[in-house]
Amino acid sequence: MEEILNSTITILQNELWKAVYETAIMLGISFVFSLVFGSILGFLLYLTSNKTFFDKPILNKVVAGVINFIRSIPFIILVVFTLPFTFLLVGTKIGPVAASVPLSITATVFLARLIEISLREVDKGVIEAALATGANTSLIIRKVLLVEAFPGIVRGITVTFISLIGFSAMAGMVGGGGIGNLAVQYGYYRYETGIMIFTIIVLVIFVQFAQYLGDKIAKKLSH
Repeated sequence: MEEILNSTITILQNELWKAVYETAIMLGISFVFSLVFGSILGFLLYLTSNKTFFDKPILNKVVAGVINFIRSIPFIILVVFTLPFTFLLVGTKIGPVAASVPLSITATVFLARLIEISLREVDKGVIEAALATGANTSLIIRKVLLVEAFPGIVRGITVTFISLIGFSAMAGMVGGGGIGNLAVQYGYYRYETGIMIFTIIVLVIFVQFAQYLGDKIAKKLSH
C-alpha cells in the first residue's frame, strides 16, 4: 500500500500540473467557442422556425440538418474525421489545441439544441402579450424571450460544460493530453491504480462543483 502511495505521489508531482494545464486549454477554447456559436445557432433554430419572428423554413431545415448530422457522429469518430481540418486550422493533429477543434464542434451543436429547447419552453402568452403592447422584434428577443429562457439556457450551458469534461478525457486517449491521458497512460497501461482513483476523484469533484454552480446561477435567475 505504501509503495502504491509513493508511486502515485511521484507520478502526480511530475505529471499532474501538465495534465491540468492541457485539460484547461481544451475546456477553455472549446467552451468559449461553443458558448458563442452554440448560442447563435440555438437562436437561429428557434427564430427561423417561429412565424412570430423570422419564419425561414428552408434555412431552418439546413441548419437543423447540419446539426443533426454532426450530433449523429460518435465523438471518437468525429476526432478522426476532423483530423485534416484540425491540421489545416492549427497546424498539428495532436495536443490540447488540436483536440479543442472536435471538442468545439461537438459542444457547439449540443448546446445549440439545448438553447433551442429552452427558447421553445418560453410561454407563448408572454410573447403575445409583448406583441400586443407594440414591442418590436428586437425588443421582444432581448427583454422577453432571452429573460424568460435564461435560467434554462444556463442549465443547458452547465450540461454542455460537464459533457465537455467527459469528452476532453476521451480526447486524451487520441493525443489530446490532459487528465484523461494521465488516467489512461498510467492508470490503465502501467497499472497505477492510485492514479486512476485520483483522476476519478478529481473529475467527480470538478463535475459536482460545475453542476452546483450552474444550478445556483439558474435558480437565482428564475422568477
